[in-house]
Amino acid sequence: MKLTRQQREALKRVFDRQPLIAGNTGALIHNRDDKITRHAVMTYRQFRKTVQPGYDCAMVPWCGMWLGIEKDGYTHS
Repeated sequence: MKLTRQQREALKRVFDRQPLIAGNTGALIHNRDDKITRHAVMTYRQFRKTVQPGYDCAMVPWCGMWLGIEKDGYTHS
């Protein structure tokens, strides 16, 4: 799916909010040593591939919900 510059910037801000697990867009679990205890961290490119077209915006699964990213970069759930 082709995204606008504003959508790409908004998607990167969503990605930067917290670490994501490859294969699952839930939060990582950290142990007491602050080490990741589950799967490998999802890369931005992997996250970008989860974007799907919506009616009039880009849709991306994030932390158990869907986020819509409008063409102007406005992000909503």
